[in-house]
Amino acid sequence: MRIEIWADVVCPWAYIGRRRLERALRNHEGEKVEVVWRPYLIDPAAPAVSEPLEEAVRDPFVEDAMLSCGPAGTTLEENWARVSEIAAAEGLGDRWGAAWRVDSRRAHRLLALAEEEGGPALQDAVAERVLRAHFVEERDIGDPEVLAALAAEAGFERGGSVLADGGGERLVRERLLVGKAEGVATSPTFVLNGMSLAGAQPSELIEEFLGEAARRSPRRLPEEVERLRRAEALVDLRDPLGALELLGPLLEEHGSDRALRLLAARAYYHSAQLGRARRTLEGLIADGADDAYAHLLLGTTLRRQGEREAAEPHLRLAAVMDPSLV
Repeated sequence: MRIEIWADVVCPWAYIGRRRLERALRNHEGEKVEVVWRPYLIDPAAPAVSEPLEEAVRDPFVEDAMLSCGPAGTTLEENWARVSEIAAAEGLGDRWGAAWRVDSRRAHRLLALAEEEGGPALQDAVAERVLRAHFVEERDIGDPEVLAALAAEAGFERGGSVLADGGGERLVRERLLVGKAEGVATSPTFVLNGMSLAGAQPSELIEEFLGEAARRSPRRLPEEVERLRRAEALVDLRDPLGALELLGPLLEEHGSDRALRLLAARAYYHSAQLGRARRTLEGLIADGADDAYAHLLLGTTLRRQGEREAAEPHLRLAAVMDPSLV
């Protein structure tokens, strides 16, 4: 079995949650569980060049981001003090606290590359080294040279060079979209066999979660179906550009599929790519004029383009074919 930790490496609860998961896994009876890390961003607006955290938190937006991976209703100072106490109790050391506000995307790329290079074991070793560097050693894990050194220390000697070549960019970007589509909304979130557990819960609760998830036998959907489902979720979440990114490989391989083309048309429409939406919908209707929704969306697209006269026949036809749409 494989448990995913959707987490940001700059979220202290991710490190604490990993320690608690380790304890739960030691007590877990049954099939061996592999741990894999998946990206999540608590501070997506962090600058490309790291800045001292003490200065950065004077910005209220940064403070809100830092509080997003802590309990509601606490101040940043209260949260830091509480986390420091808990971290010490979990054996993470008395000297605790990040010194840098970091754009963690590069670190997430390193973790993704480590998994590709040596599987979950190497990835977890790199994650441990990165987390310790950030929270205990006060190092800047946004610095490529620091990450290269940490990767080598964890056994991923060529990690720095692969990172410098741009490795992992598309993979991390896509995984962030997958997490959004799957409803991951906090760091950390543990996912196993279709079940999820949000937050750095006590190890006893994580152990219960492992046991319950292990007893499940979720239905495995084909990869293409999963990708289509996630793209549809992103459209519903008002992220049509993200949906189009997930749809890209499907459109290249299965570009004639009607459901796929219709979803792409929706994403084009909601991202204001009206010309592409129009061409896609006109093609769909040419292939089969009995699709009420395609007529409705084409009529709406034409209206937004200022072509009201051309839009009306499609809107009227959609209303006749399926009154529930209008």
